[in-house]
Amino acid sequence: MKDLLKTNCFDTNETMIVVGSCLESMQPKAYKEIEQISSNIYEVCLEKEHLNMVVTKIIGMVARGKIKKMIFATVDKSPHCVQLHYVIKELENAIDISNIEIVNYVAVENKLIQIPLKIISLSKNLSKLKTKMEEEQ
Repeated sequence: MKDLLKTNCFDTNETMIVVGSCLESMQPKAYKEIEQISSNIYEVCLEKEHLNMVVTKIIGMVARGKIKKMIFATVDKSPHCVQLHYVIKELENAIDISNIEIVNYVAVENKLIQIPLKIISLSKNLSKLKTKMEEEQ
């Protein structure tokens, strides 16, 4: 695993995986699943680093044109790690990522659960989430 913010922008492959740095120690079996997808794994801790630094770094990496697929994986329920999934919208606001496949996972009980982008978007909008929950009741 490479430290995202200490990695050269040219050091990427077609599949780029960005994980919360605690994923390997907190959910080791889920992390092993991630390793099966690609060894091109970058770690970042959003308790330590600001989201804007992560977004800027990934923009630089994506701009090199090699990346075809990006995967974000974190432990579930972390208020810090959840921000990693919000990187996608920030990337969309800054550059064209329409040709990159985006996949998001959270790890629960050592298993990866894929989270659709619509759910991530909704989680950032608490008033819409509240309305949706009230509609279901």
